[in-house]
Amino acid sequence: MKLFGERPVNAGDAAFRLIALVFGLMVVGLLLVIILQLTSGAWIAITTFGLGFLVESTWDPVAREFGALPLIYGTVVSSLLALLFAVPVSVGAAVYLSEYAPDWLRTPVSFLVELLAAIPSIVYGLWGVFVMVPIVRSYIEVWLQERLGFLPLFQGPPYGLGMLAAGLILAIMILPIITAVSRDVMRAVPDTQREAMLALGATKWEVISRAVIPYARSGIVGATILGLGRALGETMAVTMVIGNRSEITGSLFGLAQTMASAIANEFTEATYDLYTSSLIELALVLLGVTVLLNAIARLLVWRVGGGPVGGRRE
Repeated sequence: MKLFGERPVNAGDAAFRLIALVFGLMVVGLLLVIILQLTSGAWIAITTFGLGFLVESTWDPVAREFGALPLIYGTVVSSLLALLFAVPVSVGAAVYLSEYAPDWLRTPVSFLVELLAAIPSIVYGLWGVFVMVPIVRSYIEVWLQERLGFLPLFQGPPYGLGMLAAGLILAIMILPIITAVSRDVMRAVPDTQREAMLALGATKWEVISRAVIPYARSGIVGATILGLGRALGETMAVTMVIGNRSEITGSLFGLAQTMASAIANEFTEATYDLYTSSLIELALVLLGVTVLLNAIARLLVWRVGGGPVGGRRE
C-alpha cells in the first residue's frame, strides 16, 4: 500500500535511468583512461625531468635533453594571436546575424559560417601554404616591417611562415565556432530586455551595447574559450605554416613550434624510450589545458542559459 503523494516505481523508468547513468559514466571513464594511459606513457620523462620539463628551453633529441618551454610558448602565443584576430570579427558577425540580418538572409549565412567548422584542417593548411603564406610574406610582413619595424614584434626577415601565419590560420579556423555560439547566446537574450530599452528611447546600437551584449557576456566569453581550446589543440594546419623551430622569439615573423605540431612531426621519429615519453608528456600537458578550458567554457554557457550547473531546469 502506497502512502498519499508517492509515485509508483516504474521498472522501465528505473532501467532507462540506470542505462543513462552507465553511458554518462562511460564518458567520464574514457577521459580517465586516456589520462592514465598518457601518464603511464610519460612516466619516464616525468621521473627524469620533473617540473623542469615545463621550464627548460632546450629540445634536443640528439643530446637527450627535452624542455617544453618553447613549445608551450609557441602554443600560447599563436592561440592568443588567433583570439586577437578572430574575436572582434566573430562577435561582429554574431551581432549582425542575431540583430540585423533579415530572416531570408540569416539562415543561409549561419549555415555557411557553421560549414567553415566542417572543413578539414589539412585543407586549411594547404590553403595557408599556397595562398596565405605568399600574401603574408610579400605584403603583410613587408608593410608591417616598413611602418612598425622599430618594434621587436615586427623585426626579422619576412619568411611568410612563422608565428604570424600560424595566428592567422588559427583565427580563420576558430572564427565559425565563436561566431555560432555567440549568435546563439545573443538570440537567447529575452526580447523583454530589448523592448525595455526601446521603450526608454534607446537606439538600436544602444540596445545592443547596453542590453544584449552585457546579458550575453558570459556566453561570449565561453565561446571565446571554446575557440581557444580548438586553437590550442590544432595540429596539421599549424604544422604547415608555423615553421617548426623550437625556440622562443620576440618577433611575430620568427619560426616557432607548438606542442601539437611537435608531436605530429616527431612521434614517428622517436627512436628511444625517453624521446617517446617526452612527446607523450607533451600530449598530457596539452590534454590538461584543453579539458580545463572546455570545462570553464561550459560553465559560462550554462550560466548565460539560466540553467543550474550539472542540474536540470524544472
